[in-house]
Amino acid sequence: MTTAYINRIASSVPPHDVHRSFVAFAEGMMPEGTQRSLFKRMARMSAIEHRYSFLQPIACENGQWRDAEDLYATGNFPGTARRMETFEKFAPQLASCALNKLALSSEERQAVTHVIVTSCTGLYAPGLDYDIVNHLGLNPSVERTMIGFMGCYAAINALKSAHHIVRSEPESVVLILNLELCTLHLQETQNLEQMLSYLLFADGCAACLVSARPTGLAIDSFLALRIPETSHLITWKIREGGFDMFLSGQVPAEISRAMREIGPHITRGEDPLKFDLWAVHPGGRTVLDAVEKGLALPEEALRHSRDILARFGNMSSATVMFVLENVLRAASTGQRGCAMSFGPGVTAETMLFHAA
Repeated sequence: MTTAYINRIASSVPPHDVHRSFVAFAEGMMPEGTQRSLFKRMARMSAIEHRYSFLQPIACENGQWRDAEDLYATGNFPGTARRMETFEKFAPQLASCALNKLALSSEERQAVTHVIVTSCTGLYAPGLDYDIVNHLGLNPSVERTMIGFMGCYAAINALKSAHHIVRSEPESVVLILNLELCTLHLQETQNLEQMLSYLLFADGCAACLVSARPTGLAIDSFLALRIPETSHLITWKIREGGFDMFLSGQVPAEISRAMREIGPHITRGEDPLKFDLWAVHPGGRTVLDAVEKGLALPEEALRHSRDILARFGNMSSATVMFVLENVLRAASTGQRGCAMSFGPGVTAETMLFHAA
């Protein structure tokens, strides 16, 4: 049976670091007193130092914050149409940056047979798949697939699709792009739980090449595991005022409990300590803590995930690819690893791999 390999990965973020500006902006939306104090405390404990956006932060004379696009004006946050117009404006720019970093040769571009795109933060048609073909000058007959609205675990599903393609057609070369502009979906709210979820999210894009060429990370197997009775804890719905996300504070506890129960399934019955490389989607500091505790992993095991969380925040589907990019740089031949992402369901999408 043909093995599929993630040959290489490239990532990119927009130019503006908005984390501190967002914290100041969000504090101003929260009512004074206990809620504002709790938000400030949780921001300090988030383990996030930087998050990036295409929305350039501008400080106002009154100490408040606004963005250069005037997207978020107090009392007049945008509707869905304005947010999607902004996505269509900026998403192709970010995609081009990641694709340029992937540095495909002319020969590699001609070899690409499939393009897969994941995004849950915006859509338009002709879409990003079409833009990729044009930007790289790919064969117009390349097969294009959009994986939409699957949230943070969509990249694993894209890799799963690429894996099936390469195994069934060994000459195939699959280009995957995971792009999210999460900062386009801030809602005007004083709900602490909702505002804490916005504290995590950022914009980012990852591109990778999957083929039968035996370099990079060899894909071994996939397994999806759903945590029962948790479908209400992560939701993502399109409303008139934009995309409305709910991320319950109960998620880390449920993940920790599930890791203890389904951990043996994730590693296919093997001791997790036998795996050298871990690429866990950093859905937040408490999510990483939950996985580490639930699987009884050493503190060092999730270092790549914690590094990405600190430097970029949670970029939804792109994030686990940022972690895998770190892993790929550090991996030694033969080391085995496990990638894992959580999303609506609550579902854990997992992938076992080894360094070629």
